[in-house]
Amino acid sequence: MPTSNEIEQAMLSMADNAQRQILQRFFKTGEGQYGEGDKFLGIKVPQTRAVVRMARHTLPDAEIEKLLLSPWHEVRLCGFLLIVEEMAAARPHRKEPPSAHAQRRRQILDLYLRNARRANNWDLVDLSCPYVVGEFLLSPDEQGQMPSTGILDRLAKSDNLWEQRIAIVSTLALIRNGRADDSFRIADALLAHPHDLIHKAVGWALREVGKRDIEALRRYLDTRFDRLPRTSLRYAIERMPPDERRAWMSRK
Repeated sequence: MPTSNEIEQAMLSMADNAQRQILQRFFKTGEGQYGEGDKFLGIKVPQTRAVVRMARHTLPDAEIEKLLLSPWHEVRLCGFLLIVEEMAAARPHRKEPPSAHAQRRRQILDLYLRNARRANNWDLVDLSCPYVVGEFLLSPDEQGQMPSTGILDRLAKSDNLWEQRIAIVSTLALIRNGRADDSFRIADALLAHPHDLIHKAVGWALREVGKRDIEALRRYLDTRFDRLPRTSLRYAIERMPPDERRAWMSRK
């Protein structure tokens, strides 16, 4: 059974300086940018996933949490992907009652949420939250009741950019299960947000709703059009016919 320190040391040995420079530019780590000060090893995501496959289901939560505290971006990604694996293992199996493993799912969610600010770039958020926060909201608790989606509202009201992005991106799991109302509600809470990373995430969620219910998306856009950031609109309408896309954008 590996320890968090052994995993981190193994990942340090995989460092690639040329790739590090590329990633630090790509993830905007310069002064005044959204990823300011983040440190990269230069490890590609498939390499990190290979480490996750070797270590999954072997580390206790306390050891996973140590990975989330690492100064290295890829080590933190490894920790978040290990949490994703833990949540997947805690889903109720086909022959189990829907509330099976509910206590474990809550423990995993709590681990994720208390370290949410360590997911301090869009890839850390997007590769984890739908499969942790979103998945948690899809299975009943120990009393057989569906969890409250108030978690999303609290995150959306945070003063932290990454927690706010977690709020909207987590709704992708709900959309895939035919639930659009939470995405619309969280999008509403974030319409006035100043950051482009939130505008993109809102548009992404709206686009996913539209792939399943285009009329619901059209109704939403029509009633919020004046408040919807241009970037959000552009993402939201990506799957619409070209003529309709042009018509929407011409109104901005």
